[in-house]
Amino acid sequence: MNVASEAKRLAIKYGADPAKAYTAGILHDVMKDAGKEAQFAAIKAAGIDLTPVERLEPKLWHAIAGVAFIKDVLGVGDEEIVSAVRFHTTARGGMTVLDKCLYIADFISADRTYDGVEEMRALAEISLEKVMLTGIQYCVEEIITTGRLMHTDMIDAYNEILLNKKINLKGGI
Repeated sequence: MNVASEAKRLAIKYGADPAKAYTAGILHDVMKDAGKEAQFAAIKAAGIDLTPVERLEPKLWHAIAGVAFIKDVLGVGDEEIVSAVRFHTTARGGMTVLDKCLYIADFISADRTYDGVEEMRALAEISLEKVMLTGIQYCVEEIITTGRLMHTDMIDAYNEILLNKKINLKGGI
């Protein structure tokens, strides 16, 4: 509920649909506690092919299995909600404002207490892109520190934000 409330608040602030943000926030971790076997079974039953990185990183499965569950079991057909749920762990290039709102809400919801959360909350009030960069940097550091594989979608999201920032600063290519 905390993530749903924060996603809605961010959606209002940054111009996404607040009802969709709230719904995506409620649904984003629907499969997180299902267990790896159930997550993998849902992914396979939905006919979703995992990339090599996804196959070897079960921490990513709950978002992918969540998509299968909300589409196949709950009948959610809104692709904006589906996309936000799917990419709330990895981010991706081409994220919508709704995608970004859920990604950040999952970082800064009221129940989060990690070191740096207050900085993230403050950045979320200034710029969605700045807080996205900081959030991705946080994830990259944790992934590298723990020796896990990094999803290319995360790299694409990071690079896209920086490229857009540089293009805007220079007035175009």
